[in-house]
Amino acid sequence: MKTSIVIISKDESQLGATLESLRGLVAGTVDQVVVVDASQRRLDGIRIAHPWVEWIDYSQPEGVRVTIPHQRNAGVLRADGDVIVFIDCGCMPQDMWLERLIAPLADESEMVTCGPATARNSNVYGGSRWAEPNDDYVSKAPTINMAFRREVFDAVDGFDETFEYGSDIDFTWRIIERGYRLRWVGDAVVEHEWGTVKRQMKRAYTYGAASARLYRKHPNRIPEALKSNPVPLLYPLYLLGLPIALKHRSYAALLLVPLWRNRHADNPLLVLGDHLMHGAGVLAELTGARR
Repeated sequence: MKTSIVIISKDESQLGATLESLRGLVAGTVDQVVVVDASQRRLDGIRIAHPWVEWIDYSQPEGVRVTIPHQRNAGVLRADGDVIVFIDCGCMPQDMWLERLIAPLADESEMVTCGPATARNSNVYGGSRWAEPNDDYVSKAPTINMAFRREVFDAVDGFDETFEYGSDIDFTWRIIERGYRLRWVGDAVVEHEWGTVKRQMKRAYTYGAASARLYRKHPNRIPEALKSNPVPLLYPLYLLGLPIALKHRSYAALLLVPLWRNRHADNPLLVLGDHLMHGAGVLAELTGARR
C-alpha cells in the first residue's frame, strides 16, 4: 500500500517543524511527502532543508483570495500513493500516529480514517468535538488528521474550489453521501498550536462564514445541526437580537447559559467568544458583508 502525505501551506513557518517530525517516516511507512506552498518562495529555506520533500510552488489564480481547496486538489494530483494522508502545518504527530491512522485502511477494508488534534494551548478546537469517546464513525471531519484511498477522492471530484474555508467539511459530507464512512481512530493523534486568542477569534469568524456557505450548499444538514451543533444557527439569531438589550438588560444574561454549559472547558469565556465570532461570521457571509 503506497502512502503519500500531503501538506498545504499558505505561508506558515511552522511547516519546518512538521516536516522534521515526518522525516523518520520517509522510506518506511511513507513513500512520498508533497508540500503545496503558496508563499511565493518565502519558505525557500524550509524547502532547501528538506530535499526529500516534493515541493509545488503554487501560484494563486487570478481573482481567487483563498486557495486552500485548490492546493489540496493540486497536492492529491501530484501524489503517487494509493492512500493519501493530510496533516496541517504546525501539527506534530504523536507516537504511532501514522501506523494507527492507516491501519484500518490496510487491515479492515476501510476507505477513510480521521483522528483527533490535541492542543498545546487553551483552545476550543480539540479533537473531542468531532467524536464521542466510543464512536467508531463520525459525521464530518477536518483534514487536519485524515487518510483516504484515492478512489474516494475521485468519486467526489476532490475539493470544491468555490469554497474559501470549510471545503474539508464539504468534502467529508459528500463522501458520506456517496456511501462511504468516516472511521474514527481516536489513538492516531496529532498535536497542534492554535495560536493566540486573537488568532482563534479571527479563525472563529472565518469558520462562521464557512458554516453559512456549507449549510447553503447542504440544507439537508440543518436539522442535524440543530441537534448536534446549533452554534451556526443560534448565535447569529442572538446577535440579531442585541438591540433588545437596550431595553431589556436581561437579554445579555442569556449568555450565562452557554457559560454554564461549557463550565468544564479549559476556558469557558474563550468558548463563548468563539461562538459569538462564529455567529458574526455567519451573518457577514449571509449579508454579503465579507465580499
